[in-house]
This record gives sequence, C-alpha cells and structure tokens, in this order.
Amino acid sequence: MVIRLKYIIPLFLFVIESFPQSENISQKESELSSIKSEIKTLEKELASKSAAEKKSFEAVENLNKQNFLINKLLGELRTEINKKESEIKIVERKIVQTESEIKFLQDNYAGYVKAIYKKGRYNELESLFDASSLQQAVMRSYYLQAFAKQREKDLTKLNNKKSELDESNTLLKKERNEKLLLAKARDDEKKALTQKLNERKAALNTIKKNNNELKKVLTAKKESQKKIEQLIAQLIEREAAVNKDQITSTEKPTLEKNRIRDESASYDIDLSTSSFASFVELKGKMIWPLHKGKIIRKFGENKHKSLNTVTLNYGVDIKADKDKNVRNVGEGVVAAIDWLPGYGNVIIVSHKNDYRTVYSHVSEIFVSEGDKVKSGSVLAIVDEGIDGYVLHFEIWKGRDKQDPEQWLVKK
Repeated sequence: MVIRLKYIIPLFLFVIESFPQSENISQKESELSSIKSEIKTLEKELASKSAAEKKSFEAVENLNKQNFLINKLLGELRTEINKKESEIKIVERKIVQTESEIKFLQDNYAGYVKAIYKKGRYNELESLFDASSLQQAVMRSYYLQAFAKQREKDLTKLNNKKSELDESNTLLKKERNEKLLLAKARDDEKKALTQKLNERKAALNTIKKNNNELKKVLTAKKESQKKIEQLIAQLIEREAAVNKDQITSTEKPTLEKNRIRDESASYDIDLSTSSFASFVELKGKMIWPLHKGKIIRKFGENKHKSLNTVTLNYGVDIKADKDKNVRNVGEGVVAAIDWLPGYGNVIIVSHKNDYRTVYSHVSEIFVSEGDKVKSGSVLAIVDEGIDGYVLHFEIWKGRDKQDPEQWLVKK
C-alpha cells in the first residue's frame, strides 16, 4: 500500500500542474500528502500489534479508517479522470473543427490552382491592356490585388491550421496517456481496498465470538450516533449562516446562496436543494436503499440478545440480500462523507424541505461531496460487519430523527 501511494501522489501533482490557481494546487498537494501520511501511520500502528491484537475491535477500526482514506483517494482519482475525459472531448471537438477548416481552405486553394492550370496566369499588366476604359483598368487592378492578398492569407491560414492540428493531436495523445495513468492508479487503489476488506473480515470473525469486543462495538456506535447528530446540526448551522449572509449582503451573487466552504477540501460545495423534487411527497412510497433488504434492527430501542443490553437506534439497520448496492432514496446533493468508529464510512445527502438521509457502514464509495444525485442512483457498496452486510440508514427533518419505516414503501 505504501509503495503504491508513493507513485500516486506524484501522479496527482503532475496532473494538477495545469490548474490555473496556485492556491488550489497547494491545497490539493497538502490534502494528498496528509492522506498519505495518515495511511502510513495507521499501517505502522497495525503492523506493531501482536497476532491476537490484529483480530481485535481496535484493529478492525484501524482497517476501517484506512478504507475510508483509500476511498478519499478513489474519489480524487474519479474527479481527475472525469476532468480528463472532459478535456479530451474538448480537444477532439477542436480537431474535428480544425480538420473541417483545413479541408475548406484546401478545396478553395485547389480550385485556384486548377483555374491557373487551365487558363494560365492572368497578370495585372494584361488586365490593364485589355481594359475598355481607364476606370475599368483601375477596378481590375484593385480586385486582382485584393484577390492575390486573399490567396496569400488563405495559404498562411492553411499552414497555421495544419500547425494547430498537429498541436491538438499532440495534446490529445498527452491527455489520453494521463487518463490511462489515472485509471491505473484507480485500479491499484481498488485492489488495495479489497485487500484491506479481506484483512478486516478475518478480524470480524473473531470479534463475533468475543462479548468484550462486541461491547466495544456497541459503545463506539453509541458515540457515533451522537457524532452523526452533531454532523447534521453542523450542516444546518452552516447552511443557515450562508443563507443569512445572502440576505444581509447585496454584493454576493445569488449562486452563492447555499454554497459552503469545506475546510478539509480544495473546493466549494453547493448544497442548494431548491431545484430538487419534493422530499415530503416520498413518505410511504420511498424506495429502499438496499433492494430486497430486510430490517433487522428497528428505529428506537433495541435489545442485544447475547449481551442483554438495550440500545437506542437513530435509524434502521437493513440487511442486504444478493444486491449490495446502496441507493440514494431521493433527489439531493451529497453534503458530507466522513468516517466514524463503529459505523465506518458515512454518507449524508441533503434533500429539499430541510430533509437529510444518512447511509453508514458502506465500503467502496462512488460519489464525492457536492455531487448532485438522483433517486435510485448508487452511492456505495454496503460493508460487511459482525451481522453480515448491514446498512445503517437514517432520515432527519432538520434536527429531528424520523422513523424510516414510515417512509419506506411497504413490501
């Protein structure tokens, strides 16, 4: 994993050399270096543990955190690949246009050469002798000079267009090569993610049989539930602050109304939900985030059978069937992606009418913060835990928790 990252980071630095803002370049370099450093630290911590410790709750959480960081790298790679694809399309369109212009100029010039071949050169002196009047001679002289200049311009333009075409073809080759490098880096990270998930699976099998370790899992989940509540509150406050600034300031453009600056990223996140479909109308007919999933822990109080303890569930836990794709339940925007002990990777989607949905305990993530997502679009793959492949799903109206069973369509 460390060796692989050593090559990924320079690759990103090479890609972002073309970015116009040096500030963005510096931010991206800092973020990627931070991710690389954190993964190395986690790997060293895990390597220093004994064989028994590597199959503990702490070891599982270490691997979960590494998986989250790898997902961040995958997100960066997806973004860069998408940019490259857009740049490639622009260059390809330019090549087609330039080739069309070259053909037009070549056809015009070919027509001129053909006319000269058939009729011979008709110089300016001949045009003056053949003229029936002085006025006609002057007019002929003027148009012949203009025609000669235009032919010269066409020839110069033709040569310039050929040079442009060569440059565009060279750029296209470069962009395609960079895309291939990014795709390879992405595939390498996917392999690393799979490896980490397999390592964690072995540790999970041990935890399932150890009540002390299970208690640690439940404790971590309780703490993480509070952190999810804090994340929701933070999103509400930040959006409200931006909206307040918009109302009190006439200088800010309307586009900035719901735009939030993510302090951990090098971009702004637009959380405007005004253009989305109503979320309220989904109540009772909402699609399930896991196709053919089954609720194994309901909203509210739940009793753990083996530990004989009661826990409070802010959402529902849905066990996956064969289909492990986690789907977005309503049109919205990805407001946050985070990692929490006990819940692993967490995705929060903001919807219209001040609603938010939470999808936690997922492995590979296919979206990035700020992405606009449609209902039914795949956000991630459900992760494997002590109960199997189980998704923790929550619905919030402002700061109020909702019972997802009242929203999901009845089976």
